[in-house]
Amino acid sequence: MAIQRMDNVLIVVEDLDVVIAFFVELGMELEGQGPVEGRWVERVIGIDDVRQEVAMLRTPDGHGKVELAMFHRPTAIGAEPKNAPANTLGIRRIMFAVDDIEDVITRLRGHGAELVGELERYEDAYRLCYVRGPEGILVGLAEQLT
Repeated sequence: MAIQRMDNVLIVVEDLDVVIAFFVELGMELEGQGPVEGRWVERVIGIDDVRQEVAMLRTPDGHGKVELAMFHRPTAIGAEPKNAPANTLGIRRIMFAVDDIEDVITRLRGHGAELVGELERYEDAYRLCYVRGPEGILVGLAEQLT
C-alpha cells in the first residue's frame, strides 16, 4: 500500500498570531484555528494534560498545508538552537514555489524575515533563497524561470 499524499507539516511555535501573519503574508490561507485538548490528543501525541491552540494554513492550490501549534500546557521545549544552520540534523526548512521572489522577500521582511544567505540563480531554471522568519523558522523560496 502506498501513501496517498503528504497532508501537512507541523511547526510548534511560541507566538501563534505572529507566525500566522508571516505565512499569510507569504500567500497561505488560514483554513481554521482553535483549541485542541482532551484524552484523544493526549493518546495520539503521547503527552498527558495537553492544551494547545492550533491553526491550519493551506497553499492557494489547496495541496500543501502547514499546521501551527502553540502549547498552553505542557510548556513547549526547545530541542536545538533557535537559529540552527541548514546543516543541522532534522527537518530544516519548508520550500515554497513563488511567482515573484523579490516581492515575496520584501513583504516577508515586513514580518521580521531576513535572508539567510543570498538570492541566487540556479542555471536557467530557478532563482532561490532561504529566509529566516519568526521564531527561527527557515523557509526556502523558489521562482521558476522560463
